[in-house]
Amino acid sequence: MRNEVEYKGLGRRKSSVAKVLLIPGTGKILINGKTPAQYFPNRLVIQDMLQPLELTENTKNFDVHVKVLGGGFKGQAGAIRLGIARALVVSNKELKTALKKAKLVTRDSRVKERKKYGKYGARRSPQFTKR
Repeated sequence: MRNEVEYKGLGRRKSSVAKVLLIPGTGKILINGKTPAQYFPNRLVIQDMLQPLELTENTKNFDVHVKVLGGGFKGQAGAIRLGIARALVVSNKELKTALKKAKLVTRDSRVKERKKYGKYGARRSPQFTKR
């Protein structure tokens, strides 16, 4: 039987989308059914992802279940971080001020610019020849 109390948060970063579920528990974290060490190749990315929990001192108070899709691991970690922050705000409104001060509840809207015709990338032009 599932626990009755759960807090949901949706995070997006670049092309990644993370659905985060916070359940009161012991601090167990699962990302797509794996532990963070198994899922992410880098310790720094895991540290970045857990920032909202560490800031609000809730690392051992919640079990975190995440379903994340799209993008690379940096984008996914950013999406998870935003999802965790939003779920924490749902769980306790008073945490919003601390999270907002650390800029963790704002969605980073920077996305890759699309390639234009006649260019090699978004802005890179073909080499100019005078003669």
